[in-house]
Amino acid sequence: MLDKRPAASGLAAKASKARILIAVMLFVTVVINYMDRANLSIAVPAIADEMDLSSAQQGLLLSAFGWTYAALQIPGGWFVDRVPPRVLYPACLLLWSLATVFMGIIGGFVALIALRLLVGVFEAPAYPINNRVATAWFPERERASVIGFYTSGQFIGLALLTPVLSWLQSVLSWHWVFIFTGGVGVVWALVWYLVYREPHDSRANEAEIAHIREGGGLVDLTSSRPERTRVTWTDMATVLGRRKLWGVYLGQFCLTSTLWFFLTWFPTYLVKYREMDYIKSGFLASLPFIAAVIGVLFSGVFSDFLLRRGVSLGIARKGPIIAGLLLSTTLIGANFTDSTALVIVFLSVAFFGNGLASITWSLVSALAPERLIGMTGGMFNFIGNLSGIATPIVIGFLVTDASFAPAFVYMTVVTLLGIASYVLLVGRVERVRESRSVPESV
Repeated sequence: MLDKRPAASGLAAKASKARILIAVMLFVTVVINYMDRANLSIAVPAIADEMDLSSAQQGLLLSAFGWTYAALQIPGGWFVDRVPPRVLYPACLLLWSLATVFMGIIGGFVALIALRLLVGVFEAPAYPINNRVATAWFPERERASVIGFYTSGQFIGLALLTPVLSWLQSVLSWHWVFIFTGGVGVVWALVWYLVYREPHDSRANEAEIAHIREGGGLVDLTSSRPERTRVTWTDMATVLGRRKLWGVYLGQFCLTSTLWFFLTWFPTYLVKYREMDYIKSGFLASLPFIAAVIGVLFSGVFSDFLLRRGVSLGIARKGPIIAGLLLSTTLIGANFTDSTALVIVFLSVAFFGNGLASITWSLVSALAPERLIGMTGGMFNFIGNLSGIATPIVIGFLVTDASFAPAFVYMTVVTLLGIASYVLLVGRVERVRESRSVPESV
């Protein structure tokens, strides 16, 4: 062992950069993932006009994805711990993309809800897979930057594609929004299967693998996969019995509530309450997403910079998250102006803050028990994405034909609760140990 240390350290300069391709692949997959989540928000004003849907019915349709997506996070995390990303990810991509294509082919309110539920089913393992791949391929000091980079895909894709999809809808029809986005996912599923490999089976040389391992990357996750394949009560006690884990679970619910507002009701707000046409609303809707891109890219790089400068892991990771949540409360400003320009400014600042706070998966990577990374990520995403159910439905019932103001009040209150969760519950950032007998109380 002593003889190998200098060799491993000396190899750092000769390490390959195969993990850069992995980061790009994760980025593209997230772009497609969120494009297929947000396509309905672009189409729903036209769908509502065609099918004469009430605000409550629109809220139900917009929430359909969240029901199955949230419910299957824990089973999805279980699969992630046992099925290799090379197999699981393209299978999920193909199936949710086909369901998306059929949303453009099969009409009817009930059919759209059913297909949207299927999209949620097959997207459920996506972010636990992202976290699993990032944990295996990147050392701790690079991980927030990588998570920030691929998470930015959810904003970059929407910023660039929202005007394109809005134009496509205006030129053809809302049906083509789903056919186009689903078709892209089908192609990418094949690309992922052909290209992705685990570190030991990839083009990464031994120096790069040693660099990842020495930096805390779990390059041996596949070979150390547990033999048992069933979830035990002890596993559940570990994932559900720790206060610091509950801090990130609840914090994620509050953070993603803002995200789900932008993914569901934001285009309708611009079209119906600000009386914009589809082309103009598509352009203006992209501006907050651009702000979020800047926020999330800055957040990951800044967090890793702080870590390299000797700042504690807790401050480096939690600091940008809490600051971002504080900035997200600025969306309440939209209730106090009639200026569309100022509304876009308030919402852009708020979504910049949401992007700044979106490195929360770096906390999951740092806190989750090593053997239960997928399951912890599944629970984290399950509770976080309950907001995908709550936000569209609650806003649908709160708003009236004359006023959208109650929606912004609701979003602000939820964001403040998220700040309290990270401040009061998470505590010191360190990997959670597994429960052995009696679970630690929440």
